Amino acid sequence: MTSHEDLPTLSEVQLELMNVIWELGECSVADVWKVLNDRRGVARNTVHTLIVRLEEKGWLQRRDDDDEGIRYSPTVSQQSTQQRCVRQLIDTVFDGSPEGLVLTLLNDGTVSKDEANRIRKLIAKARGRKS
Repeated sequence: MTSHEDLPTLSEVQLELMNVIWELGECSVADVWKVLNDRRGVARNTVHTLIVRLEEKGWLQRRDDDDEGIRYSPTVSQQSTQQRCVRQLIDTVFDGSPEGLVLTLLNDGTVSKDEANRIRKLIAKARGRKS
């Protein structure tokens, strides 16, 4: 996997497609199309075009296989992309404040008690690493 610092930002549709590819691992256009078509109905040509563009932009790499045809795999990990997206969200929407993001999540009631407990444990663990 490579660093994505020089890669262009993903649109919502591209991110949805990348999430499918991260889930599937190396896959074909048909594999991705099946998943997306089941979710919301999408043309196979649209998926093909998106995948080709993501390859051109450096998000995907292509492998030609005589037996399996053309296969695509991500060049960047899902975790590093999520971190980049969250950092961008914090910088642009919350003026650089991670606290603002957390408070918004906690105040809108979408965080369950179990999730809140896991978040507390993660915060405690992070404090321990910084000491």
